Amino acid sequence: MNHKNFSIKELKCKDGTPVPEEFFANAEKLMDNLQVLRDFLKEPVHINSGYRTFAYNKRVGGKKASKHLIAQAADITTKSKSPAQLAGIIEKLIKEKKMCEGGIGLYPGFIHYDIRGVKARW
Repeated sequence: MNHKNFSIKELKCKDGTPVPEEFFANAEKLMDNLQVLRDFLKEPVHINSGYRTFAYNKRVGGKKASKHLIAQAADITTKSKSPAQLAGIIEKLIKEKKMCEGGIGLYPGFIHYDIRGVKARW
């Protein structure tokens, strides 16, 4: 595990619920991938939303099968890159096999990244 700049506490649900133990392995893998991005950018990656409880996910309009529900997703931002720039960098790092293939969603103000293992873009 190589995620020296991330802590599982950063992935806790915005309602205060910590990541459940059964999802620790997912959270570890997600943080490992986010660390690759952080090391490439040489700047902090801010996690806006990580793990979500079912109730919180429903409240914010998340998908029923959201990867946030199993700690496999994070909505992220950085100071120096736009969401579109971040998406392009993650695409490059996936292509170079440095980050896990998964979902990339572009939103106003942030990007969603998940480690589902198959390509999904929106």
